[in-house]
Amino acid sequence: MNPFFQFVKDLSGRLGSGFSSLNEKDPTSVAYMRSLERQMKEKDVLSLPFNDLPITVFDLETTGFHPYNGDRILSIGAVKVKRGEVVKEDTFYSLVSSEVPPSDEITQLTGITEEMIHGAPSLQEVLREFYTYIKDDVLVAHHASHEKQFMQHATWLALKKKFQHRLVDTSFLTRLTLSEEHQLSLDACCDVYGITNEQRHHALHDAVAAAEIWVESARLVQGQGYSNLNDVYERLANMED
Repeated sequence: MNPFFQFVKDLSGRLGSGFSSLNEKDPTSVAYMRSLERQMKEKDVLSLPFNDLPITVFDLETTGFHPYNGDRILSIGAVKVKRGEVVKEDTFYSLVSSEVPPSDEITQLTGITEEMIHGAPSLQEVLREFYTYIKDDVLVAHHASHEKQFMQHATWLALKKKFQHRLVDTSFLTRLTLSEEHQLSLDACCDVYGITNEQRHHALHDAVAAAEIWVESARLVQGQGYSNLNDVYERLANMED
């Protein structure tokens, strides 16, 4: 029996809950248990000290801002953060083949041309490699709503699966470390922290810059007495009251 199934069934016997009726071979039970296991892992992640968080910081370059209106991913870049350090030797980068060519404006911004994406791997190939790379890490991105929309759309489009990773925005930390006018852009955050971005609007370089923002912000919030994401979320919730 799956160890997690056995754990919950044992627990149900002690608590008198209805979990004892769960069947490892029943699709509904399996789906429920996977959801429960994921939720328990997510809860544990929130209470982990910052330096113990398994983190991948990533960035996407895209043809526009609206995946459900036809915009597509052009490239994915990512880097690991371990023990409070950006691991620049542990990175991921790939262009993505797309039927939607980049506009002249996007090519000028990113350097990605129509010819480059024609020779690139398919979205399905890239996403499979990306998910293998990130494993079950917490994902971090700057202005994460953009990445979330595209990952939700692309994962379903290419893999017929839901995007289920926890995704944290760098702003969750920078709201506690930077003045409001410095929280908007990647460039502004880099300027305040003295971070050099070697190539703006390149997915890997932007991911590395975002990772350095995360690491510095995590160091600062720990200095303010926040030990983990739970502490930060509670503080942000109080700020909204």
